[in-house]
Amino acid sequence: MKFLIGLATGGLFGLGLVIAQMTDPSRIIGFLDLFGHWDPRLMFVMVGAIAAHAPFVFWSKRRGKPFFADTLSIAPESRIDGRLVLGAAIFGVGWGLGGYCPGPAIVAASRHGSAALLTLAMIAGMWLFDRVFERRGKTSVNAIGAGKGIPNVPKFCG
Repeated sequence: MKFLIGLATGGLFGLGLVIAQMTDPSRIIGFLDLFGHWDPRLMFVMVGAIAAHAPFVFWSKRRGKPFFADTLSIAPESRIDGRLVLGAAIFGVGWGLGGYCPGPAIVAASRHGSAALLTLAMIAGMWLFDRVFERRGKTSVNAIGAGKGIPNVPKFCG
């Protein structure tokens, strides 16, 4: 059942990215071009995603239990440290140069060679991160007890 829910929500997310044209790197780069021809569409997509998701998060926290799981698993707030700032900077520079963040890159991978290359590089980077930090016992996901060594991927990326 969880697989089907994940498949349906992932498909809906991908469809939303295509309809909002967030799989087109020029839309992302247009959003980041504050001093040129700024394109606010990505902002509306992000605000819409937050508006659609936030009530369910608040409701689940209040209820203490999600619909399709036994326990509510929300990552604790973490402090801002050098690793977080460096990771955010690398992500932001890559996003700005390539015009893709992880979700749209995966959706666009079947149509654009650059997105397919980015998706493969992203998978390789996550695998490498897992191998390097797993040996030290410091993967970001394992540190919060949420998964099996796959690094967190930022949400709300389009």
